[in-house]
Amino acid sequence: MSAENQPNEAVGPSAVTVGLAKTRLWGMTSAERLSRIYRRLGLVEAGPETVFIAGDVVVVDAGWVFDESLIKALAGRPGVALVDEAGRVVAVNVPAARAREAIVRLDTGEDVTALAATRLTALELGSAYNSALRKREPPVLERLTPETRVAVEKRLFQGSYKGVTDLVTKYVWPTPARIVTRWCALAKMTPNQVTLIGFLLVLAAFGLFWTGQWGWGLVCAWIMTFLDTVDGKLARVTLTSSKWGNVFDHGIDLVHPPFWWWAWYVGVGAAGFTMPHGQLALAVIVGGYVLQRVEEGIFLALFKVEMHAWRPFDSFFRLITARRNPNLILLTLAVLVGRPDIGFLAVAIWTAICLIVHAAQILQGLAAPKGAVVSWLSR
Repeated sequence: MSAENQPNEAVGPSAVTVGLAKTRLWGMTSAERLSRIYRRLGLVEAGPETVFIAGDVVVVDAGWVFDESLIKALAGRPGVALVDEAGRVVAVNVPAARAREAIVRLDTGEDVTALAATRLTALELGSAYNSALRKREPPVLERLTPETRVAVEKRLFQGSYKGVTDLVTKYVWPTPARIVTRWCALAKMTPNQVTLIGFLLVLAAFGLFWTGQWGWGLVCAWIMTFLDTVDGKLARVTLTSSKWGNVFDHGIDLVHPPFWWWAWYVGVGAAGFTMPHGQLALAVIVGGYVLQRVEEGIFLALFKVEMHAWRPFDSFFRLITARRNPNLILLTLAVLVGRPDIGFLAVAIWTAICLIVHAAQILQGLAAPKGAVVSWLSR
């Protein structure tokens, strides 16, 4: 952004980007990416020529790629400089009176040590544990050059991935999802547009399951689950997540699985299969899905930590617990052998087992010493 478009004076907290990096990440320059971070954090973006009247000013070198958490942490730490592994200052938080000097020094590569009382590395300033994504991973701080672009994009994509999730999302989708996420970013598609396509596939799968067309229904269902991975990653790597998008995406994720299982049950009957205790199986699957969500909510309310992030076993069990993707694996295998009815009964049995396991986890948490229920990933 040119100096002509900036206010002549500014009162902090403010942020200034110095330097130039033409290499694009996910379709954005480093400066554009930093601008999005500033807006998300409520920092006023100012130009290098701005006169700063009061408040703190965060000065950031555009030649580097920063995890959003690092800028957030730095904005709350006056007098702190963020340094790379070699000890070079790449961003600094200074009072308004020293902002001009910090901008010039950081822009020209001069030493800014005298402007910050404390120098911290990315790991010292940020945290390796991300509670929202249930994972341990150092915050991103990478040099941006044409040679490092691919590696940095991979790192950002990896950083956007949940550490505790189902086995398909964790082991099958990452590579193709990164490729498609990049295509979407370059095409300027929004995460909500991807989510909308996924929603249409939800409806298509429902209709196909209802009429016993399980093969095509599973094709739609699996593509939807893939796009469910893409939309979230696209939002995180392009810093375009929104409250509405979050509600839209998670609302669909939460509501649609029981409707798929209901449609599958109807389709089994329409195809002429006789299924012993079919209505009971449907009740177990749908009721068990709801009760498992309730169990997870109870655990979170009691212990302020996600059930699946408590112990290594809990994280492992999340890979296979009776949620959408593991259930789809059972149903897909059943269709491949020509027995969709058996697949439905298998999902019911597995749902009942998982319901008991989650209840046991709650009881174990209640039996644990006070304060002992903390995520193993945060230790």
